[in-house]
Amino acid sequence: MTHFKSLNIAVLTVSDSRHATNDTSGDTLVERITNSGHFVADKQIVLDNIYQIRATVSQWIINAKIDVIISTGGTGVTGRDGTPEAITPLLDKILEGFGETFRWLSFTDIKTSTIQSRAIAGVANGTYIFCLPGSTSACRTAWDSIIQAQLDSRTKPCNLVQLMPRLLEK
Repeated sequence: MTHFKSLNIAVLTVSDSRHATNDTSGDTLVERITNSGHFVADKQIVLDNIYQIRATVSQWIINAKIDVIISTGGTGVTGRDGTPEAITPLLDKILEGFGETFRWLSFTDIKTSTIQSRAIAGVANGTYIFCLPGSTSACRTAWDSIIQAQLDSRTKPCNLVQLMPRLLEK
């Protein structure tokens, strides 16, 4: 029988208008992460600037104590939205199915507006990275319907935890 493995997850809110008192998306992720038995290794808020995003995520990627990074915000198509542009160059592998599945699930709630979502996921230096839209609803959908099960070592037939040797050592 496979046992649950707690992971260390960093949360990044990308926004020009959010701060600690109104970061509902980041707070939603923190709540869901801890309620699922994982640990929040770090939580930060950065401006929607590709270099600030990339700098923060790069530090987390090289930190062996962080297993997963989840960002919220900056995935739209207007203004300064630049999270995918910041993160994609850092990825060793892209998990194409994440964005596809997220948009498919979102269609129920937001219909064709889902095409505006550039949610992505991938792996960098053995660290899983998920980039979610900035809405609290999008964070709930992504965590509850995709990420939570994939970060649970007990999920069958397979999960992301069993695919990474460094996570299996935990």
